[in-house]
Amino acid sequence: MKKQSLSLSSFLIIILFTFSFSYSLAKNIVKGKASIIDGDTIKIKNEKIRFGGIDTPEKNQTGHEFSKQKLKEKIAKNIVTCVREKNKDYWGRTVAECFVNGESISSFMVKNGYACDYEKYSKKKYAKDQENAKAKKLGIWKMEFDFSWEKKCKKK
Repeated sequence: MKKQSLSLSSFLIIILFTFSFSYSLAKNIVKGKASIIDGDTIKIKNEKIRFGGIDTPEKNQTGHEFSKQKLKEKIAKNIVTCVREKNKDYWGRTVAECFVNGESISSFMVKNGYACDYEKYSKKKYAKDQENAKAKKLGIWKMEFDFSWEKKCKKK
């Protein structure tokens, strides 16, 4: 009889652990149609979400409208799924990695030259994608842009 109660206790603990893990994972995900704020920020259900680890030119900088437009084209009317990071950014925005049809938007943006690898936050996660985009002069890398933007991407 003791073996059965131990097995039942173990089973209940496993079920509770699985449920709590699933719940905590689910609350770190936001999913829905996105509106585009700029090349590295979207809004889903009134929540501003900043893509972690990348950066795009700011308003009034060369490439701003270009990267924003490319993000609009990528997302189109698709559902976006974002996995929130633990901390918000300096401006109180959610920081997340977001996906469209299973593809990382951050990776897509850097790979195609629409964003840079923001080393301070990415730990060079997108460095190879950026090197390839620069070497092939893709997207922003073929434009004459303000090099202070590229320097910002390398700040540590």
